[in-house]
Amino acid sequence: MDDKPLQFDGRIVVVTGAAGGGIGTALTRRLAQAGATVIATSRSAEKIERNLAPLLAQKLAVLPVLADVSTDEGIATVMARVRATPGQLYGLANVAGGAAPQTWMRATRATREDWRALFNQNLETMFFMSQAVAAELQAQQLPGAIVSVSSISGMNSAPFHLAYGAAKAAIVAVTRTLATELALANIRVNAIAPGTTVTPGSGAYIDEDAQRDRRAIAMGRRATPDEQAGAMLFLLSELSSYITGQTILVDGGLNLKWTHLGADNTSLFLKDENFRAAIKR
Repeated sequence: MDDKPLQFDGRIVVVTGAAGGGIGTALTRRLAQAGATVIATSRSAEKIERNLAPLLAQKLAVLPVLADVSTDEGIATVMARVRATPGQLYGLANVAGGAAPQTWMRATRATREDWRALFNQNLETMFFMSQAVAAELQAQQLPGAIVSVSSISGMNSAPFHLAYGAAKAAIVAVTRTLATELALANIRVNAIAPGTTVTPGSGAYIDEDAQRDRRAIAMGRRATPDEQAGAMLFLLSELSSYITGQTILVDGGLNLKWTHLGADNTSLFLKDENFRAAIKR
C-alpha cells in the first residue's frame, strides 16, 4: 500500500454530476485537495459557474466539462478530455443521477416513460460511464477505482418512488458484477447508499424538521454532502485497496430504525401535505 494512501498526486479522477452543489461538488473539492486532477462534469453551464468557479479560484486542479453523461456523445466528450489531460487516469465517481419531485407517485401510475427516464438518469448513466472508464484503464493496463451513488431507497422499499428505488437497487447489482469482472485487472468497483442528505436537490421536497430527524435517524440528523463525499474518497483511495463489490450505507443509522414511514406509508421527510396527497392519487 502507498505510504500516503489519501494522496492522488498525478492521478486523474472523473466526477459526474460535479456541479450540483451537493455530493459531487464536495467530492470534487476533496479530491482536488488530495492532489487529483478532477474532470468535473455537468450538463449545466450555470451550475458550473456557480459551484465550480469557486474551486478554480482556489487554484485547485478542477477541469470543468460541459457534457450530458446520460448520452453516448456526452461520455465521448468526457473521455476525450481525459485523454487530453496530463496525468494518469485512475478513478471515476458516478454522482450524476437523482429524481425530480414529479417522479414521486403510486406504482400503478408510473408509465414506461417515467420508468425509462429514471433508469436512464441513474442506472444507465452509471453503467455506461463506468464501462468507458474501465475500458480506458484496461487499454492502458492501469489499476483504478470506481465508486457510484446508489441510495438507501435501493437497499429497502421505496414506496411511491418505485422506479427510482429499483434503479438504485440495480446500481448495487451492477457494482457487484463489474467488481467481479474487473478484479483481476486491479480495478475496484464499489458504491455508497446515502441516507437523507442536505443537498440542493433534496431541498425540493424535504423540509427542516429537527424533531422528525431525531425520531427517524439513529444519529438524530441528516448527512452533509461532505460526509457522503468522505465515504466516496475512502473507496477511491488506497485505504480501501482490498474492498470491492461493496455498497456502504452512509445513513447515520436511518436503516437501523427505519421508522420514516407514516401511517399511510408515505415518507415523513416529504415536506408538504399537498405533495403527499398528490403522489397518492
